Amino acid sequence: MFRVGSIFIPVTNMEQSSRWYEENFGVKIIDVWEGGAGFYFPDSDTQLGLVKVDSPQVSEFTTSENQRNGYFNFVVEDIDETYRSLQNKGIRTSDIGEFGGMKFFDFFDPDGNPFSVVNEVKGSPFHRDSVRKMQVK
Repeated sequence: MFRVGSIFIPVTNMEQSSRWYEENFGVKIIDVWEGGAGFYFPDSDTQLGLVKVDSPQVSEFTTSENQRNGYFNFVVEDIDETYRSLQNKGIRTSDIGEFGGMKFFDFFDPDGNPFSVVNEVKGSPFHRDSVRKMQVK
């Protein structure tokens, strides 16, 4: 019925951000339009849209426990390697944390938009293999 089509990110400098996302997310350009650009992830159906804004509009919310949280996260195969790679590029990151066997950290684009990165935990009901089993029912 529904599936995620695109994730939209507010950016203040389209040219700089387009390069940054291509270099750091590995996305490829689909097309540009007045005030925006669309990209695809080589291994995913979900697309990424950058939308020009006049001032930074950080894409996160605050929980009732006063914890900052992004609206989505990215799953990676090797979280330690991803962390080192971003750090080596000079990208601002949080420390790696752990919760229930899952490792996670945040990193930030040039406009300060936060992105959460997680690894999947085998046996977790949230692991893609577990979700696929539920989808077959």
